[in-house]
Amino acid sequence: MCEPYSKEKTIEMRKKHIGPSCKVFFSKDPIKIVCAKGQYMFDERGERYLDCINNVAHVGHSHPEVTKAAVRQMELLNTNSRFLHDNLVQYAESLTATFPEKLSVCYFVNSGSEANDLALRLARQYSGHYDVITLDHAYHGHVTSLIDISPYKFQQLGKEAKKEYVHVAPSPDTYRGKYREDHPDPGAAYADDVNEIIKEAHKNNRKIAAFIAESMQSCGGQIIPPPGYFQKVAEYVHKAGGVFIADEVQVGFGRVGKHFWSFQLQGEDFVPDIVTMGKPIGNGHPLSCVVTTREIAEAFGATGLEYFNTFGGNPVSCAIGLAVLDVIKKEDLQGNAINVGNYLVELLQEQKEKHQMIGDIRGVGLFVGVDLVKDRLLRTPATAEAQHIIYK
Repeated sequence: MCEPYSKEKTIEMRKKHIGPSCKVFFSKDPIKIVCAKGQYMFDERGERYLDCINNVAHVGHSHPEVTKAAVRQMELLNTNSRFLHDNLVQYAESLTATFPEKLSVCYFVNSGSEANDLALRLARQYSGHYDVITLDHAYHGHVTSLIDISPYKFQQLGKEAKKEYVHVAPSPDTYRGKYREDHPDPGAAYADDVNEIIKEAHKNNRKIAAFIAESMQSCGGQIIPPPGYFQKVAEYVHKAGGVFIADEVQVGFGRVGKHFWSFQLQGEDFVPDIVTMGKPIGNGHPLSCVVTTREIAEAFGATGLEYFNTFGGNPVSCAIGLAVLDVIKKEDLQGNAINVGNYLVELLQEQKEKHQMIGDIRGVGLFVGVDLVKDRLLRTPATAEAQHIIYK
């Protein structure tokens, strides 16, 4: 093993060998983390930090049960998923048990981006259409197909960057959006905007393959869709021959506390056609999954084109995935998300009473956002101030 570099040497070597667009947190004075345990991270001097940034160490850094599961399986076997192995089917069984019954078929991959890319392939094959409706400010991954449907990214490249097969619907934001908390039914109003997009697409001889949305927008500003929104959108999209893709990459696995999946906040009468997941699924290990219906899976298989992923669903990844599910249940982390999340919101509400800059506090469980404003009445975003708090 190489001798560790000094922090200055690490920065120097990173500049020399790592692509300049690959940024680090706190770039003016980056933190060099050498180990972590539970909710804490430690730098090269032993300084301890409370980790409020990481969105992958879902059951805590270096959780002993997850680590043991990984080591045990690595000592036995790790290979591609072409070989028959119990871990794959046992994990698929355990994972699908957390979903409504119709979501029963898994495709294991290695990242949230890979999962969302595959979800698009499934949707396009099943529907026979190509166009995608996405939400303003959405981010779904770093591969080309997903940059194309992520306004959070492609809008940085100018107006010409939006592809003709991509349709951007307003984010269902009841704090800043066109339909706010005083609207009698903001969910239906925002869904009607999606329906108008579908109608306009049909006028231009375009057909909708999928509507994709995070079950709660994360990069888009901690946006919790109003009641009834997903149900109405799904109704319109299905009528147009498309499917509903729920992106749970950042918000799934009990983070909201009340439910295992964030889309369940919309009610039992809403079930997506495809669900994608990543980040917390492996507690930092590269693992992700697409879960869908038998009908969509069979349509995908009917092409005759085999789907193969070298490392998706390998024995070690599945052992880790099983351990994460086990820890969430054994340690009642959903209950913890409710209790700690509620306590956090209480403390933030106290701060709101003291500081006019806090315009809104919103969230469910441990998915919580603080909206900073220059003027509470006008809700003018305090962008520079937020940047200062986050990075300074």
